[in-house]
Amino acid sequence: MQITNKIHFRNLRGDLFGGLTTAIVSLPLALAFGVASGAGAVAGLYGAVCVGFFAALFGGTPTLISEPTGPMTVVMTAIVAGLTASNPENGLAMAFTVVMLAGIFQIIFGIFKLGKYVTLMPYSVISGFMSGIGVILVILQIAPFLGQAAPKGGVIGTVQSIPQLLVNIDPIEAGLGALTLAIIFLMPSKFKRFVPPQLVALVVGTVLSLVLFPGADIRRIGEIPMGLPQLQMPVFTPGQVTTMVLDGVVLGMLGCIDTLLTAVIADSITRTQHDSDKELIGQGIGNLVSGLCGGLPGAGATMGTVVNIQTGATSAVSGITRALILLVVVLGAASLTQTIPMAVLAGIALKVGIDILDWSFLKRAHKVSLKGTLIMYGVLLLTVFVDLIVAVGVGVFIANILTIERLSNLQSQDVKTISDADDEIVLNQEEKQLLDRANNRVLLFYLSGPMIFGVSKAIAREHTAMADHDVLVLDLSDVPMLGVTASLAIENAIKDAVEQGRHVFIVGATGSVQRRLEKLGIFDLLPPQNLMEDRVEALRQAVALVPSTDKVAANVGTARPGLSDFSDPALQQ
Repeated sequence: MQITNKIHFRNLRGDLFGGLTTAIVSLPLALAFGVASGAGAVAGLYGAVCVGFFAALFGGTPTLISEPTGPMTVVMTAIVAGLTASNPENGLAMAFTVVMLAGIFQIIFGIFKLGKYVTLMPYSVISGFMSGIGVILVILQIAPFLGQAAPKGGVIGTVQSIPQLLVNIDPIEAGLGALTLAIIFLMPSKFKRFVPPQLVALVVGTVLSLVLFPGADIRRIGEIPMGLPQLQMPVFTPGQVTTMVLDGVVLGMLGCIDTLLTAVIADSITRTQHDSDKELIGQGIGNLVSGLCGGLPGAGATMGTVVNIQTGATSAVSGITRALILLVVVLGAASLTQTIPMAVLAGIALKVGIDILDWSFLKRAHKVSLKGTLIMYGVLLLTVFVDLIVAVGVGVFIANILTIERLSNLQSQDVKTISDADDEIVLNQEEKQLLDRANNRVLLFYLSGPMIFGVSKAIAREHTAMADHDVLVLDLSDVPMLGVTASLAIENAIKDAVEQGRHVFIVGATGSVQRRLEKLGIFDLLPPQNLMEDRVEALRQAVALVPSTDKVAANVGTARPGLSDFSDPALQQ
């Protein structure tokens, strides 16, 4: 696979059609997310324009469509609510400053080439996190869907207010919301190819509300200012700088994860390969500009990207076209949207929340892994009821600990002490004969595979088998990587052997393993001739050092031979 040229005009018709189609898909979502966030419908439009344009221009995925997404809207909703509650006068401006910070962090991630690490987390954590965000989005739409203002207290406040919301339900608005969901869910697939169901629901719901209920008190979007946005200068208070920076990191990280997962989907469809770091820089520039313009943060949108590819787009021209079309709407046609009922937008956002839920994994996670299932549901509950960053941090920590334990147990099986010619490891005929001649006085300490810190316990355990041997042969030929903790465990084993007067040979320590042992000073404990490359030769010399049976009997009660043979005078003191 190769990275496709981002901007070209060889497929102008397909790119223009893709841009037009995705603009139509994006319009109702941008309005819905703007209203849901608390920043207003126009913030959703500005976010769709700014993030979409600059991410397409500077990003690293040709067919990616970037816009406000469900996960980003959920986080932005919490940020807007928190900052406006603590600072009603400047809270919204501070929220847009957080969007700018998120963009700056994304640019930094891209410059330092951290893109490949962003999505390096277990799927159970990603699934629980995304499903939790879907649950949050669904819960936050309950009040507007039923025709009422959102209760205070966010998710927990809404959950506690559900009985009261059901008692005070507005039949007209709830009916419009239900009609919206019905259209989106039940619209035949053959019609979806020509027009997105969200747009149909938006138009039908608005028209019916005006025709059937002209005098009803229906909550609507209201007037949207037309024209270019007023620039939002960064606003912050010294006491809230830490909070805003942390919110910016969370928003930026979520945007990275959301975008790069979508970019992987785009790669699988187009058989191309995106540039993760360049994409993060493009997304960062888009979010920085969006914050300056008073827009919502955005990321790569899966639905828009898939629609873009399916309509024939192959380059970033489609994303740029889409942003320009939405800009025309903002500049000249925003007044047409002021009569849209809030319940209709809530229905659209509710469907997005349902789609974010990872139904595929939720239904079969318990069949795949019990531990993975517990992690997923734990992350989901933490995401909904505690905090997004706490959920990811706890989930990644627990998942990594379990993975390290599993790998350590597997790797520990490759830590073996061999004193005779058995079948524990593959030995050639001469090695078997040498071990038989040694009469259990030579211990072959064999390690294989990467020696991570979890293996140190196995090394220490096998270390206890050295008590009744005269010579230790430590074979590292099959160890490609030696961690610090495992290195210290090996050092302890060698030091103990040397202090008890035993000979020690190290075999096959090369490359990074050799450098690690040198830095720890382990080679200084042994004479240079005891550092060998060939295991057979090491076993020959080891057997030659083993005393005969008669000699052993004559030396009963005396110190074990061997220490005086070391050429390093320091070791004889």
